Amino acid sequence: MKSVIFAERDEVPALGQGTWYMGDDPSRKADEIAALRRGVELGLKLIDTAEMYGSGKSERVVGEAIAPIRDEVFLVSKVLPYNATYEGTLSACEASLSRLGTDRLDLYLYHWPGPHPLEEAIAAFEELQQQGKIRHWGVSNFDPNDMAELYSTAGGDRVATNQVLYNLTRRGIEWDLLPQAQEDDLPIMAYSPIEQARLIAKPELKKLAASLDLTAAQLALSWVIQRTGIIAIPKAGSVAHVEENAHTLDITLSAEILAELDRLFPPPTRATSLEMI
Repeated sequence: MKSVIFAERDEVPALGQGTWYMGDDPSRKADEIAALRRGVELGLKLIDTAEMYGSGKSERVVGEAIAPIRDEVFLVSKVLPYNATYEGTLSACEASLSRLGTDRLDLYLYHWPGPHPLEEAIAAFEELQQQGKIRHWGVSNFDPNDMAELYSTAGGDRVATNQVLYNLTRRGIEWDLLPQAQEDDLPIMAYSPIEQARLIAKPELKKLAASLDLTAAQLALSWVIQRTGIIAIPKAGSVAHVEENAHTLDITLSAEILAELDRLFPPPTRATSLEMI
C-alpha cells in the first residue's frame, strides 16, 4: 500500500478523506458519517477538515463519525488566517477540538498565508504541542516564496506538510514547489485531486480509464498518489464512492499510461502562480 510519512514518524496511506462541504446539507449527514467510517475501515485513516468548512459544520460531522474510532484516525484541521495570531490560534484550536469531540489533533494547518506574523502562529503551534492538543503542524496554500519565508522564521523548519491544489489539470507545482518539497522530504497534501469532480467528466480521461478497467476518478487519483511524498484527500459523500476511491491504493500505472496522461494533460513549461480553489 502506498504511504506517506509525516514528521519522520507517522505513516499513513497515500489516500485520505477530505470533508469540504460535508455538513452543509443535513439530509446527507448519515451518508457522510457512514462514508467516513467506511473509509477508515478500508485504510483511509487520514481525515482532513477545517474550521472554515461550513463554519464548523464539517468538523461536527467528522466528530460524530470518528467518535467510536478516534484512535484509528489521523485527524487534520486548519486555522483561518485571520485567526492566526498567537491567542487566536490557541482559541481556534480549542473551538475545533470542541466541535470534533476530541482532545487532540494529529495535524493542525495554517489554512493560507494571512496578515499576521508567522512567528505568532508558530509559537501557538508549539504551545499546543506542549499541551498535547496537537501532534504536528503544517501549512496550506503556501507558494515557494511563502515557504521560503516560513523556513527563515524561527521554528518554521518544523513544518510537517504543505497542503495545496494538485490534480491532472492543476500541475503548476511540478515546476518548483513539488521538487523543492521532495528535496526537503516535506509531504504534499493534494486537495481537490479530481477537481471537485470536474475531471471525471472529461471524455479523454474516461476513455483511457475504461481501457484500463478503471473509473476516471480512480485513474486521476492513481496519478496523484503515484508520485513520491504525496497524499490525496478526495471527498467521498457515500460508501460506494469511498469504496471506489480506496481501490486506488492498489493501482500502479505503467510508464506508457503516465506518458499518455502527460500528453492529455501536459506538465507546466514555466513557473506559474500557485492556484487555489
